[in-house]
Order: sequence, then C-alpha cells, then structure tokens
Amino acid sequence: MIKKVIAAVVLVSLLTVAIVQAMDKKTDTPKTATEASAAKEGLSIGASAPDFELKTLTGDTVKLSQLKGKKVMLNFWATWCPPCKAEMPEMEQFSKQIGDDTVILAVNIDPQLDVQGFVNENKITFPILLDAEDKVNEAYQILSIPTTYFINSKGIIQNKYTGAMKLDVMKKYTQALN
Repeated sequence: MIKKVIAAVVLVSLLTVAIVQAMDKKTDTPKTATEASAAKEGLSIGASAPDFELKTLTGDTVKLSQLKGKKVMLNFWATWCPPCKAEMPEMEQFSKQIGDDTVILAVNIDPQLDVQGFVNENKITFPILLDAEDKVNEAYQILSIPTTYFINSKGIIQNKYTGAMKLDVMKKYTQALN
C-alpha cells in the first residue's frame, strides 16, 4: 500500500512540474501584435536597407553601404530550393542586360552545401554572397525563399518580391527604382 501512495505522489509531482514548465514556455517571449505582424511581414517598403558585409564565393568582401548610388536587387536563396533554382537562369540573363548603375546580389543561406557546384552547373556570373552566420537573413527577416528586395540608389527598400521571379518582373522592379 505504501508503494502505491509513494508512486501516486511521484506521479502527481511530475505532472505538476510538467504543467508549470509548459506554462512558463508560453510566457517566455510575449509579442505584441505589432511585433508579431512585423516578423510576419518582414522589412517594410520605405525602410532603410540594413547594411551588411559578406564574403563572396571568390573570397571578396561586399558591403551594401558601399553600393550607395547604385540600384540593388538583393535576392535570398538556397541550393535546395526549387523556386530558387527556377529563377536563377533568368537572373543570369538579367545580369547580362543591366547597366553599371544596377547590381544583383544573391545571398545564399546554405553555404555549408556545395554552392560553388551549383554556381558552376548553372553558369552563374553575378556575385553570390555567403551568409554563413545567418545574420543578413535575420536582419532582412526572411521567412521564405526566394525573397528579393529592390533597393534604390539611396539605400531605401522600394519593393519586395517573394517567390520565383521572371525576367519581366526583375526589369519592372529595377526600372521603378530611383
């Protein structure tokens, strides 16, 4: 009989601990409606593009703020992402059509995989940046890929496109940049 009582006390104690811990996790990171909405939507149009500095596949360093005066198409992608793979040939085609006043930066979010092999296979010539520490991905609040920000020559985000882009969309959004 005493073993049953001890077992019941232990069981009730464990259940109590589990319930208390579950309640604590729910209240660990309360978010206001504004914070939740901002996280869901990403950076807003009209905001200053967060500056960053990343290495390219070739080992060069690219810093966004050094590109002021140029229009920037900032694309976030991964080697395993089917829509990313689908838009790469059109991005390559677009990169050959743009002038010196426009730059394509493709930020890879899975640099631990064979990014160089992907680039070689797809004959990509525009700069591929490696976000090894996931800092730029977080700064731009990327929730799905591909996501592309269109940044004007003053460093202001003027448009955002989520999903695989076609060539005409790339042209339309970069031409609208001032």
